[in-house]
Amino acid sequence: MKIFIILFTILLFVSCNSGNEQTKPVIENISESVYASGIVKSENQYQVYSTVNGLIQDIMVSEGDLVKKGDTLMKVLNESSKLNTDNAILAAENAAMYSNTDKLTEAKVAIRFALSKLKNDSALFKRQRNLWTQNIGSLNEFEQRQLAYKNSAANYETARLRYVELKRQLEFASQQSKTNLKISNALADNYIIRADAEGKIYKILKEKGELANSQYPMAIIGDATAFFIELKVDEFDIARIKQGQKILFTMDSYKGEVFEASVEKIEPLMNESSRSFTVNAIFVTKPQAPYPNLSVEANIIIRSKEKALTIPRSYLIGDSMVMMNKEKLRKVVIGLKDYQMVEIISGLTSNDIIYKTNP
Repeated sequence: MKIFIILFTILLFVSCNSGNEQTKPVIENISESVYASGIVKSENQYQVYSTVNGLIQDIMVSEGDLVKKGDTLMKVLNESSKLNTDNAILAAENAAMYSNTDKLTEAKVAIRFALSKLKNDSALFKRQRNLWTQNIGSLNEFEQRQLAYKNSAANYETARLRYVELKRQLEFASQQSKTNLKISNALADNYIIRADAEGKIYKILKEKGELANSQYPMAIIGDATAFFIELKVDEFDIARIKQGQKILFTMDSYKGEVFEASVEKIEPLMNESSRSFTVNAIFVTKPQAPYPNLSVEANIIIRSKEKALTIPRSYLIGDSMVMMNKEKLRKVVIGLKDYQMVEIISGLTSNDIIYKTNP
């Protein structure tokens, strides 16, 4: 089938009348390249997202501002979060140790009273026991003094344990309320959108009063001075791309100018939807004022050759033939190709005249 198609193509061109267009091979430099399109991106460029839902209460920055990591960009309004924080503050103040000193003082007084009674009952018990050893007094009096002493000892121990338990409970409640306040403050801090890194505000994507959520970006931030190019290369060409290859590119914003870049990094994972790979390039020569998201049309130089014998690609028939005088076809061997010219390795000399065929 392939042979049939080639023969059909040759017969088609042979059957056509030769036009007046003719040319000679010329010696010039030629480069083979891979086309890629892309955009300019700022180093560390990222989109800012809100982690909570709510209305944008304030926008604290403007486009073009320089910010540092942690700077406030926007504030999101959420009344329930504010109320929860207020309640946490009240609970923390109520559970604080200094707010419960009266309870601890009361418990200490109970301990002192129980200790005082214990000492008194202990002295009376010792006195009655000494009398009893001398056969003075009754057994009933001895047992009453002994029972009173034991009760006082138990009451003192109970008062002491109550104080320890009360202090433990108050300390736990105080620490718990402080933790709850920290949690509430952390949740409330989520309603403040901050910069993740130092950079420049290139775009604010929301307005005051609009809804903020985690699905749509709020702003675009990136480095103020460092830029690179992000290119998309088709999967059929990616195997030919290597780090360090030269790139020539143009930009719609700089008509008529050609800039140079170099392949820096090839992302190893293909985008399945576009069937393309991401290639990052660094500037060798760059426009005077690059901006993020400016469009780029690029040619990645795969191979190049100086002083090559070339003809226009439009004069080539079926990648292996050219039309000579009197409609004679000549077989040629080609080498490098760009979008306009093709290298002739053998089959022609610089003195030959070839003709352009018109179907």
